[in-house]
Amino acid sequence: MKPHETLRPVWWNDAVAPAGALEMIDQTRLPTETVTNTCRTLDSVWQAIKQLQVRGAPAIGVAAAYGVIVGLDEVPPTDATWLAVLAKVCDHLATSRPTAVNLFWALGRMREKGKSLGAIPWSTARTTLLKEAHAIRDEDAAMCRAIGNHGQHLIEDHSGVLTHCNAGALATSEYGTALAVMYAAHERGRRFRVFADETRPLLQGSRLTVWELQRAGIDATLICDNMAAVVMREKMVRVVITGADRIAANGDAANKIGTYGVAVLAHAHGVKFYVAAPSTTFDLTIPDGSHIPIEERQPDEVRSLGGRQTAPADISVFNPAFDVTPARLITGIITERGIISPVTAENVQKVLAK
Repeated sequence: MKPHETLRPVWWNDAVAPAGALEMIDQTRLPTETVTNTCRTLDSVWQAIKQLQVRGAPAIGVAAAYGVIVGLDEVPPTDATWLAVLAKVCDHLATSRPTAVNLFWALGRMREKGKSLGAIPWSTARTTLLKEAHAIRDEDAAMCRAIGNHGQHLIEDHSGVLTHCNAGALATSEYGTALAVMYAAHERGRRFRVFADETRPLLQGSRLTVWELQRAGIDATLICDNMAAVVMREKMVRVVITGADRIAANGDAANKIGTYGVAVLAHAHGVKFYVAAPSTTFDLTIPDGSHIPIEERQPDEVRSLGGRQTAPADISVFNPAFDVTPARLITGIITERGIISPVTAENVQKVLAK
């Protein structure tokens, strides 16, 4: 098996006593350490999502689905109360992060599955809910592979690709979204060079993306965020492919802060800009990106780097975790159902309806 095919950041381990537990790679420890966290309490799952131990919209959704089981197992409910406890667990997990729509989609699916079961014993309900969480994980893995297959032809042999943040296996159940396109092209024998932005302030590009690409045997070069314009001007890059955390009905896409700037640069240099995301990342209840809630994170993420203070301790900081790239700057959105191009509300509806 190829290295990236076995990289799974979130899974359920039945062997953990007494009834299994959610396990995940602690992504805050990469690339210097590969540490597995075992979550046995609802708060540990909430903290893992909040603190970016697990991150990436699809992976957050999978973790939340399994987190529902963790929360219900912590103090096992009675046959009469499990549905009410399910609702409380979902409500709590929904407060962990505001932007990634997969979190709310997965929790909504677990709620609806619970409601559909009616008045049945808790032990029976638990078995069904755990199967639903497994299904969410397996379906995401299948969608990621389909995204790769639909988009792989966009990467030409001996070309350059630029990506921002991490949209690889670590951001999903396996394989990735933006990186899935690169993995699929690599598997077909194409050779190309990937430029990965370091992605401030948490360095998901330098800590995670290049680690993944090296692991898969793909030629990767790390650049600072402010070097993207240079590699485009020098024609070292032919295409940009990023992921997304939420996509509005018109195709506006929220992704890690800095993505919008990369899209503007790509437009200025005539470089095609693609977003890769599963259908679960679309939020068709909002008309455009102005309705996407943007998480603002702690100022010390900007005031320091690697635990070392790099700015005055009391300097004011603006630290949004995401920005929104307007649909007009996106050449196409690569989904498991095909590529949406040009990116319009009508084409979003058409492709997602397939």
